[in-house]
Amino acid sequence: MTSNTTTDASDARRNVSARAQWLVLAAAFLGWMFDGVEMGIFPLVARPALQSMMPDAAQGQDQFVGLWMGRITALFLLGAAGGGLGFGWLGDRVGRVRAMTLSILTYSIFTGLCFFARTPLHLGILRFIAAFGMGGEWSLGVALVMEAWPHGKRALLAGVIGTASNFGYLLIAVVGLCFKVTPDSWRWIMIAGAAPALLALAIQVFVPESERWKAAVKQSAAQPVREIISSGLLPRTLLGVALASVALIGTWGSVQWLPLWADQMTGGRVPSAKAVAQILSSSGAIVGCLLGALAAGRLGRRPAYFGLCLFSLLLCGGLFRFVTAYDSLFLLLVALVGAATGAFYGWLPLYLPELFPTRVRATGQGLGYNLGRILAAVGALMQGGLVAAYGGSYARAGATITLVYAIGLALVWLAPETKDRPLPD
Repeated sequence: MTSNTTTDASDARRNVSARAQWLVLAAAFLGWMFDGVEMGIFPLVARPALQSMMPDAAQGQDQFVGLWMGRITALFLLGAAGGGLGFGWLGDRVGRVRAMTLSILTYSIFTGLCFFARTPLHLGILRFIAAFGMGGEWSLGVALVMEAWPHGKRALLAGVIGTASNFGYLLIAVVGLCFKVTPDSWRWIMIAGAAPALLALAIQVFVPESERWKAAVKQSAAQPVREIISSGLLPRTLLGVALASVALIGTWGSVQWLPLWADQMTGGRVPSAKAVAQILSSSGAIVGCLLGALAAGRLGRRPAYFGLCLFSLLLCGGLFRFVTAYDSLFLLLVALVGAATGAFYGWLPLYLPELFPTRVRATGQGLGYNLGRILAAVGALMQGGLVAAYGGSYARAGATITLVYAIGLALVWLAPETKDRPLPD
């Protein structure tokens, strides 16, 4: 009788553990997916929204849109960087689940409030605050999943998490395809951004806290920033920043602008062009995220990153330097560019957690990813300035910014190889 009772208790623990793993994965996936919805909203509405706010005295529609697109994107990235640091620190201090709930509420509420924006500055401020929540969610969701699931599943799970935001991009692009986004209708799209608030409540109720984190902080309260600086982890953090920056500058400095370029090429006469470009880019990125993470799991982290930089450099060069019309070649290359540049977002959630021990993981990977966003903000401002300097040419600006992938070809060989190593405790 005692033996049966012990067996039943052991089985129950295993069932609870499996249930907890799936709840954690579902929460992280949905949180990052809605992050993708929030991030994908603005490229979809940016041109019509800014056109509706353009003063009569403004000189050149595309110059005005490009300049403010760069500024608002930079504010968004700065906010995301601050949120990644703040919420990552909070996650190491009070737990992943509580901090994730707050991060989702933040990005949901302030994206919905963009409905009331009346000037480009209003949009920029609201996007800046919403981005605090978006930046935090990535750090917390990745840490929660990587700490809950076993070592052998990490590459696949990193790919799955990476696809989540691109499913969000795809979802909001489909909404844009069914609902024509014009200078008169764009505000209603922003209302969709408030929906994830319901997810935050569900996470707080149903998702269990990381057992690994609870065990790590039992001895004393975590002081993650101090530990990173004093325990020799700073070089790894800076490498994480540099590797994330290459991917983020390429994405936010040029690839995010593809819907605007499509709208420009069609002269605004094909309202669905923005959504179609975003659907193809997001669909390619979904595939790329899985392949990027699986390649890193099989080939090693450094060879995989090198390959991603090479493919991104070549494909972006082809798209921005040789395509001049909204046609089948443009659409094909948009999908391929989406796959190559999106694959980094399967690689990063696999590699960055492997650089840091549990007590500081959310903060460390948050620093790596989100300080990269600060440099990406510079890239977005440069793209906006280049679009204006090149007379409204998104293609020439994009061809310049995406040369950043050449830096990644050399940079990755300075980073440690972590293939087949367990997460550090």
